[in-house]
Amino acid sequence: MLNLSELSRRNTGLSPYVWVVFYILPFYFIFRSTSTYTIVIGITLIIVFFICYVLSFVSKGWLVYFWTSVQVAISVAMSLIYGYVYFSLFLAFFIGHLKNRVAFITLYTIHLISTIVTINYGFATQNPIMITQLPFVFLSLIAVVLLPVSTYNKNKEDRLQGQLDDANKRISELVKLEERQRIARDLHDTLGQKLSLIGLKIDLASKLMNKDSRKAKAELNDVRQTARVALQEVRELVTQMRGSKLEDELFRIEQILKAAEISFTLEGDPKLANTSLIAENVISMCLKEAVTNVVKHSGASNCRIDLIPSHTELVVQVQDDGVGIPPGINHFRGNGLRGMRERLEFVNASLEIVSGQGQGTTLKMKVPYSTVKPEEGEAE
Repeated sequence: MLNLSELSRRNTGLSPYVWVVFYILPFYFIFRSTSTYTIVIGITLIIVFFICYVLSFVSKGWLVYFWTSVQVAISVAMSLIYGYVYFSLFLAFFIGHLKNRVAFITLYTIHLISTIVTINYGFATQNPIMITQLPFVFLSLIAVVLLPVSTYNKNKEDRLQGQLDDANKRISELVKLEERQRIARDLHDTLGQKLSLIGLKIDLASKLMNKDSRKAKAELNDVRQTARVALQEVRELVTQMRGSKLEDELFRIEQILKAAEISFTLEGDPKLANTSLIAENVISMCLKEAVTNVVKHSGASNCRIDLIPSHTELVVQVQDDGVGIPPGINHFRGNGLRGMRERLEFVNASLEIVSGQGQGTTLKMKVPYSTVKPEEGEAE
């Protein structure tokens, strides 16, 4: 069960304590009138205003704009007759919660113009009540100008942040799906082939058992060796599934380059503060593929990795002084680079390659931070 405070905030956007203050205050202005007829009109306007205010929050479609228009008319009447300009604050707050941009601009303009005209008319006619509360009238006018815009922008940022969170969740699900598909492909390509081979060799060994025991024993030895290779490949797959930290991968990269007699230089801190675990795993796998290409194809004597953080993204750059890629060759023709680009796309990252024959190769990955958020977080 929701309590009174929660129901009030959900239906009107205001605390019940604020309601009490603003509900009592206009009666002070009304009862200063000496005419019973004027007092009755004022009380009726107050009741109608608050009914329309609640209805504008709970209604949908064109009724929202109808109830808001009635409130604007009552606010103008209360200002002209009783010098009570503070209903304009209710309207400013509500208009800021409109989601439709055209409706917001239209009602904001109407409310702003009607408030300015009403206040100027009160001063032009020397309305004593309005003159005595000049500082508060001026503050109310400032609120009418700024409050709707501020509320509208804040609500819009909230909706955009919600959409961003949903998009990040969707990306995470896509990454998981891609990893499942990759694991399925790896299992099919490795275990599937070897298990089929094991089955065929066992069948052959069974047939040779009585005819040629020596050949049968050789086939069984092949089965044992194939099973060991399959077990090793399964262990490697499990290791990849666990993911890898960038620090660990850089250590392995250093060992690989050292074994290949390639000088290695690292610039930047491998302890990533703002990068998600999924993105870090993708970076590690891409660095492994990039360095493998350097060792196998570049003929380089030096390899440099730069980790360059900025406010919004991490730039990872791999540079070698090898033979480079000849002009006219599609960089993503091979499975390795194409696989890197596909992995990076799942974390909204990009891959750039700059290379020329005899000029070495520079590979640049730009990985956006998943934790960067707007400052604040829009309604109808």
